[in-house]
Amino acid sequence: MDLSELTIKSLRDKVRSGEIKARAVVEDSLKRAKDTQGKLNAFITICEKEALLRADQIDKTVSSKKDPGALAGVCVAVKDLLLTKGVKTTAASKILADFIPPYSSTVVEKLEAAGAIIIGKTNLDEFAMGASNENSAFGPVKNPWDLTRVPGGSSGGSAAAVAARIAPASIGTDTGGSIREPASFCGVVGIKPTYGRVSRYGVVAFASSLDQVGPMAQNVEDAALMLEVISGKDKHDSTSADVLVPAFSEKIIDNMKGLKVGLPKEYFVDGIEPEVRKAVDQAVSVLKAQGAEVVEVSLPLTEYGIAVYYLIAPCEASSNLARYDGVRFGHRTSEAKDIHELYRRSRGEGFGAEPKRRIMLGTYALSSGYYDAYYKKACQVRRLIRDDFLKAFSKCDVIATPVATGPAFKLGEKATDPLAMYLNDVFTLSPSLAGIPGLSVNCGFTKEGLPIGLQLLSKHFDEEKIIRAAYTVEKHSGLPVRRPHGF
Repeated sequence: MDLSELTIKSLRDKVRSGEIKARAVVEDSLKRAKDTQGKLNAFITICEKEALLRADQIDKTVSSKKDPGALAGVCVAVKDLLLTKGVKTTAASKILADFIPPYSSTVVEKLEAAGAIIIGKTNLDEFAMGASNENSAFGPVKNPWDLTRVPGGSSGGSAAAVAARIAPASIGTDTGGSIREPASFCGVVGIKPTYGRVSRYGVVAFASSLDQVGPMAQNVEDAALMLEVISGKDKHDSTSADVLVPAFSEKIIDNMKGLKVGLPKEYFVDGIEPEVRKAVDQAVSVLKAQGAEVVEVSLPLTEYGIAVYYLIAPCEASSNLARYDGVRFGHRTSEAKDIHELYRRSRGEGFGAEPKRRIMLGTYALSSGYYDAYYKKACQVRRLIRDDFLKAFSKCDVIATPVATGPAFKLGEKATDPLAMYLNDVFTLSPSLAGIPGLSVNCGFTKEGLPIGLQLLSKHFDEEKIIRAAYTVEKHSGLPVRRPHGF
């Protein structure tokens, strides 16, 4: 039996029944992780000792006829931005290279309480700042579909781990597209929940008003189940919302009757590669064939999304990253004559080029005389962008767009051009600014065999509709089942 072919529910049921030992599942996953690490560099830390111990605990629970949880024996790869007690959490930065947190994030605690087993901490762009996963202090992650290409960022390691069948699910974070883009580039399902749906407690902060934790999986139903487990109000996070968590995976409807799908004209413009446009159009046709009504909507402030995001996110990053000063924790320089030099050298040695770039942008925009002109104005336009989406959703239930203008690009192709890299997030930034949920589901492949993602958006806390639409595309698109060659 090839365990990597099993869905989460199937794997869980086999572990719960005793047909498969959790230890056997973990050993198989760990072997895949170690065998592929040299090719993909998907992990910063592989948690072999901890994972095997957890597996044995799950097996004992099963033997004692107790409930081992909704994710019993399921291996999960976690982005190295979420704190894990006793296991290094680096944020892919030299400044936190040896940091071992004394507690775990709420998401990690919920996963483990449900019986999931953390097999490793995945690689990412440093402090989640990037769209290619080339900014990591531990080297770039490579795309399993083509090792010369990026997996997308910042959650590239999490997406690559699922695409390569190392684990059936992973956890990423999405600030401006960091779950949806790598999910698209790697051909997996990725969900960015509504801001506040999932606790951010214990997540290394990048931009606090934008960061959101979400799942990646090999199919829609598995991703929905993962979202069920990690969602909910958390007393440790005042921004988490006290709203009902639906049984997402149990309520998936296999048709689109009664739902309207909106196509924003501003997202279907020149610059989208023809193969991407064709695949997205075909996915929309599938939704229509299954009963959806397709309507045109408008999001006129889309053109301002990039400018607004790259003011707000760096400003918040500047504030959040000020704590890394070489004093309380993290990297401390060994060559400081006074406190000012300690700060300057510790931060200069610890941060990579992209965090430095964003810290400087944010600090400048927040400085005296510029705050009103930049940060305050960006926040005002952000509200208008949110209103744009609410107006659009008065005419439709789900919005469908490409995730990116093209498939995964070559390693190094945009590394020396920050603006070109930032423009890659043009379709994912505005939904993040609005705080609405977004999902990427595979809707086709290029002639070179590279995955293409469809982005589905819905109103705040209405993830059920995008899950339903994604499931319809997945089930009725007629795409052949593929996995990356050699994985």
